[in-house]
Amino acid sequence: MSAALPSLEADGVTQVALSELLALRARVGRMTLPTQVSRASRAGQQSSRLYGRGMDYAESRVYQRGDDVRRLDWRLTARSGKLHTKLFQEEREGRLLILLDTHASMRFGTRTRFKSVQAARAAAWAAWAAVKGAERVGLMGFGTRDELLAPRAGARGALAVCGALAAWGNRSADADEEPLSAALQRAMRTVHGASRVLLITDGACCDETARRALVELSRRARLGVLAVVDPLEVAPTPEGDYPVEHGGVRAQLHIHGERQRHWLPGMLGAGHARLAALCRATGVACRTVGTTGDPFDAVAALLGARSGR
Repeated sequence: MSAALPSLEADGVTQVALSELLALRARVGRMTLPTQVSRASRAGQQSSRLYGRGMDYAESRVYQRGDDVRRLDWRLTARSGKLHTKLFQEEREGRLLILLDTHASMRFGTRTRFKSVQAARAAAWAAWAAVKGAERVGLMGFGTRDELLAPRAGARGALAVCGALAAWGNRSADADEEPLSAALQRAMRTVHGASRVLLITDGACCDETARRALVELSRRARLGVLAVVDPLEVAPTPEGDYPVEHGGVRAQLHIHGERQRHWLPGMLGAGHARLAALCRATGVACRTVGTTGDPFDAVAALLGARSGR
């Protein structure tokens, strides 16, 4: 098998398992996404609702000869005493663009799975939920993967995203760094027509200049941020001795006392703390998910998804 292709034998712990991403389709079930309002600028600076393909109600006016009687606005007619007709405009198809952090910091995990694997699971679920809601879905990698998958409709769109997630997550890559501000600026050049943007990151790439880009992107589309964290980054470290290895050198890390117990998460979780503070300051919706549980509730909250009957 080519090295460029995802491995079907991936363990789903340190490597992204394509089979698991494909199986997530069943988890979507009757999940649906709510009506969206486009924030993209266009003539007249008016928003249009995004349901998928079809027609969207615009306004009502007094009935004119030749109007389709099936489109009479009976409520307004009853209130005014004059026949009124509903006018419709063509709806635009909703689009979800997933921004996936592929920095080396994502390939880390002390419990259950790597952050990169959890991020891929969250992205795949979002993709399946989007196509379930008749939205196109696309994927943009940043960090070690400067790649873009243009939004596509239907199951083909979600399948393409799943394939890219597995391929990106299981290939070695150069450790190039891309600050969050640069990634968001690049996303704004490709976000045209997207009604939603889901950013998935651990926050380690969050830089001081990301605030302006985050605000601007949130003006163009409904933006949600999913912060993926390892338990070691957010909770005090239990006392004890921990074997560590870096660059082939092994050592013992001794954690004793309250100060040391809070030192490690303070250092490892600094990026997540910056990201959370930035989202609070800018009013951008943010949810945090660990590596040990399911990301589905957090993603559903960010997408506004709901279960059907």
